[in-house]
Amino acid sequence: MTTIKKPSSSTTLRDFLRYAVTCFERAEIFYGHGTNNSFDEAMFLLFDSLSLPYEHAQDLLDARLTEDESHLLLQRLSSRVNERIPTAYLVKQAWFAGIPFYVDERVLIPRSPIAELIEAQFAPWIEPSSVKRVCDMCAGSACIAIATALYMPGVVVDAVEYNDEAIEVANQNVQKHRVGGQVNVMQSDLFDRVNATYDIIVANPPYVDKIEMASLPPEYEHEPVDALASGDDGLVHTHKLLEQAPKHLNDDGILIVEVGASRVAMEAAYPNLALTWLDFQRGGDGVFLVTKEALLAK
Repeated sequence: MTTIKKPSSSTTLRDFLRYAVTCFERAEIFYGHGTNNSFDEAMFLLFDSLSLPYEHAQDLLDARLTEDESHLLLQRLSSRVNERIPTAYLVKQAWFAGIPFYVDERVLIPRSPIAELIEAQFAPWIEPSSVKRVCDMCAGSACIAIATALYMPGVVVDAVEYNDEAIEVANQNVQKHRVGGQVNVMQSDLFDRVNATYDIIVANPPYVDKIEMASLPPEYEHEPVDALASGDDGLVHTHKLLEQAPKHLNDDGILIVEVGASRVAMEAAYPNLALTWLDFQRGGDGVFLVTKEALLAK
């Protein structure tokens, strides 16, 4: 266990930032819940804990911490290092598509590369002006649904989620971003209780296979297991999605699904399905796009 030392009364934000980076490096924590390095992780912990704007970091770093601020930051630093609690859960916030979302242990921490597609309004894969209704399947915190609504103001978005506790978080985020007139949070086991059809269905279902589940870093132990695990091949939920999706897609509609490391299993299971694997400028993989036409032909 790493001992977190009490700072002096003259500790600045810059001092804490440096100390946190050192602690993260020595503890060899796992990144991947919004950052990929010790410096960005320390900035995330520091600035979101104190509700400080990142754009003014250089103007703030030499400000001294109050005693209460030091206590809060050290407590959270200890939890991050010794308990391996992801920073997003400690600060109750995660950023997705440049938008802050409330998160806690009831939902996965948003981190999907699908954010890039939303920022581009799903172009060039579909004409944005033609999109009237979108489904965010397995919505969790509803980050995909809400981001879509904010980037595409004229579009109606259904955020479909099975878990009651996740739905509570989704509704909290809908209220936070004031998109209740545009985003509908629905409870359903995949499409079982869904009657609508969509121009785009976006799904980030559970997709971790049995072997990978057993070897995940300790940070993942704080996330809801039923939002991660999807059977031996990681595709239990995706198999069902592919069967159900065609009747919920409009004629020119597209289905976008993230399967992560289960891409190999996906390609082996559907060798004749015309899948387009998407590339992302900011990194990330394991996301495919398939048309309604291709799904009906498989």
